Amino acid sequence: MNVTIEELVVWLVIGILAGTLAGLIVTRKKAGYGHLANLGLGLVGALLGGFLFDLFGIAPALDKIAISLRDIVAALAGALLFLVLLHFARDWYRKR
Repeated sequence: MNVTIEELVVWLVIGILAGTLAGLIVTRKKAGYGHLANLGLGLVGALLGGFLFDLFGIAPALDKIAISLRDIVAALAGALLFLVLLHFARDWYRKR
């Protein structure tokens, strides 16, 4: 798979947007978890959310736009899901 510079920039933009939104929702702070953590969270969320949206066929009609609303929603959903899984993993580890 060859990734172009344009695709990389789109992934970074969607990642930072989704990570910032997820950080804002969870922490209720404007900065969320910080710029780099928000970007990482958004990129993990984009991968997880994109995989799940494709797997379950969620909102395929939103896929027509270059930077699609579906991509942003999937990245946000994936980032929030990742935060939930991270929360449960931390609780499980602390109880051990």
